[in-house]
Amino acid sequence: MTNSLSTPVSRSGPNPWWVGTVCGMATFVDGAALTGVTIALVLYQMSIGLTPDQVGVLTAALTLGVAVGSLLGGRLGDRLGRRKVFLGTMVLIVLGAGLPVLSTGFPLLLAGIGMLGLGVGADLPVALATISESANDTNRGKIIVFSNILGGCGIAAAVLVGIFFGGSGLLGGQIMFAMFAVVALVTLVLRLSIPESASWLQARAERRQGITTIRADKVDIRDLWHPPYRRPFVTLVLFYSLTTVAVSVAGTFGTYVAVNVAHLDIQQFSTVSLVALPLSILASLWFMRVADTALRMPYFVVGAVTVVVANLIPVAFGFTFLTLIGSTLLSVVGGAFCFETIMKVWTQESFPVMLRATAQGTVYAIARFCAAGLAVVTPALLLWNPSGLYLAVAVVAAIGLTIGWLGFRRNARNEFDHEQELDPAAVAVAGTTV
Repeated sequence: MTNSLSTPVSRSGPNPWWVGTVCGMATFVDGAALTGVTIALVLYQMSIGLTPDQVGVLTAALTLGVAVGSLLGGRLGDRLGRRKVFLGTMVLIVLGAGLPVLSTGFPLLLAGIGMLGLGVGADLPVALATISESANDTNRGKIIVFSNILGGCGIAAAVLVGIFFGGSGLLGGQIMFAMFAVVALVTLVLRLSIPESASWLQARAERRQGITTIRADKVDIRDLWHPPYRRPFVTLVLFYSLTTVAVSVAGTFGTYVAVNVAHLDIQQFSTVSLVALPLSILASLWFMRVADTALRMPYFVVGAVTVVVANLIPVAFGFTFLTLIGSTLLSVVGGAFCFETIMKVWTQESFPVMLRATAQGTVYAIARFCAAGLAVVTPALLLWNPSGLYLAVAVVAAIGLTIGWLGFRRNARNEFDHEQELDPAAVAVAGTTV
């Protein structure tokens, strides 16, 4: 086995900001689906008589689909390549979003929403890996943050559909799902211009040539449980799982809380909550300025405190129009600095090429499995004791955010600086067999 580095694969790639935009549409669909499916289900609840239990099961099906898709898509993206997976996932999203447009029977709703979640989940880890591998250390964090802003645009699109068609009952829900399908179809066409990741091609070439670089050798999922990857992996799993469980209550069930707990009008709440989206985008744009600097952690701390306080507002002052809007505004601004965006940046930096999508998908999957379990009972818990649930959410969020701070408060290893180096363990094994 040779120890010399191979000649890098010569490949001129597209502009990384173009890659970030096109591949970042996965985040757009994710944000639109997580917000829009809940709105659509409330509309179906009022028009075709979905029960609270059915709403919980269908919401859980979306989250569970995202979890399973993340797990499978991330691993397939590392084994087969990014491009094959991120094209196939868009086809799955189109099909899944199309079923609830064609039929509103519970079995087909369940199948369609499950497929939608599966496609979104499988797409996210490979799309993020493609984005990070097309960038460099000066713009990687910025582009990942930008791709996350597209998630805010997806939420805005879903809220706008809720505003304009919230009084249309069944038709409004069908328009929501049709929007998902159209966006996925356009994204599929645009993604034909994105080539395979040059880093992934290089790692595959080195494996075939028997070259012992870290990116070529670190391919087994068990490597995630050994240094130097164990600490960031465990930290990310705990941090993101706990914060996702906390955020999913107000985020995924925000409209449900407004209608069923605070007894607000769906169009009124959707219209005013739309104010949160520009604030979220502005906060994310600001975070873009510091995402690639040492200031990212101080901003994380400020965001973490803000998110915890936001969840306590309805507990302290009751569930009213003003408290829900205030809680939402604080959550989206604080979350821009301490939740999903920073998780994606940390994950992309912490693992080498052939483990990057696997790690991202696994972290995402575990968190969504946890959120899916909670989603099944969330409607019932909200009707039983909303204040108690929100208090529990604030505590869980505080624990998760503290774990994230402890794991990454010091300068962490950036794998992009090391993955091209020779793997000492593999070299040692090779030396003993000579």
